[in-house]
Amino acid sequence: MNIRRNLTMQIQTIIRGREIAYSLKRSRRRSIGLCIDHRGLRISAPLYVELPQIDVFLQKKSEWITQKLDLWSIKKNLALEWSQNALFPLLGEPWRIVTKTSGEIALAPQSAEDAACGRVIELSPRQVEKIVMSWYQQHAVTCFKQRIDVYAQALSLPAPAFRLSNAVSRWGSCNSHGLISLNWRLIQMPQHLIDYIVAHELAHLIEMNHSQAFWQIVESVFPDYRFARQELKKYSMQ
Repeated sequence: MNIRRNLTMQIQTIIRGREIAYSLKRSRRRSIGLCIDHRGLRISAPLYVELPQIDVFLQKKSEWITQKLDLWSIKKNLALEWSQNALFPLLGEPWRIVTKTSGEIALAPQSAEDAACGRVIELSPRQVEKIVMSWYQQHAVTCFKQRIDVYAQALSLPAPAFRLSNAVSRWGSCNSHGLISLNWRLIQMPQHLIDYIVAHELAHLIEMNHSQAFWQIVESVFPDYRFARQELKKYSMQ
């Protein structure tokens, strides 16, 4: 059977008793790869790998796949619990508080098995809040500045000043003086949603409205903006 290079097809399979659709892209890669995002489950596979082999691969990853798909399908509340055992999302991935062998309190990805090696230090809710908020703000400033630089360059604009916002109903804004405000909670989300908000607000430096011309500017640097707008509706701040 001849398989065309870069052929993409839609497949249905059963994973953990659930019927799940995925897109399969064939190419001259050497191994099977998978990705789950706002577009669903996507598989990249070598030309010679048959569907039964791909299904075996998916069954081995079944727990991870179903958990990830569930995370993308449910309403995501960004409100935080100031508990030492809580999980704190960063760029869409869960992190947790750990105690290093040195006694330092830090945050590490949930998947990091050997992160908590030291003696556990009991923290109060106020201490947890102080540690986590400082960590979020540091990451937010670094990430937002980098993404603003990228999209300002794409739009042939000088990188504007920005500040972190604590608004309860807006992800971002741009005032008449060209100051960009970005909600610090964005750092909890996957980067492509941060990119959409950044592109959106920077586009207002050219068109201070939501006209067709404005959306054309957004689309010129962020073609998937419609998907991002729909995905943002799954998030709530409270």
